[in-house]
Amino acid sequence: MEWTVRSVIAVYLLGANLVGFILMGADKKKARKKTWRIPEATLFWAALLGGTVGCILGMQVFRHKTRHRSFVYGMPLILILQILLALFLIFGPIPVVSL
Repeated sequence: MEWTVRSVIAVYLLGANLVGFILMGADKKKARKKTWRIPEATLFWAALLGGTVGCILGMQVFRHKTRHRSFVYGMPLILILQILLALFLIFGPIPVVSL
């Protein structure tokens, strides 16, 4: 099997999203047991490094951080920025049309 750039990126994103999902579930479990928690910065870094969809799914599945404005608005904002970055990298800058 030959690894292409697309397949490497796909495997990376799959892993990053799995990590984001697992971190949300683990933090919820720790919250219930009132033990040491995963820092919020770690959860945001997991999202910033490509695991945003996994973090958002984890928030919904585990009902975790759904009342925190920083997560309710921050995670979708990170996802939108990542989508815009991907579109920019694929298609290049949007040409400006002057009237």
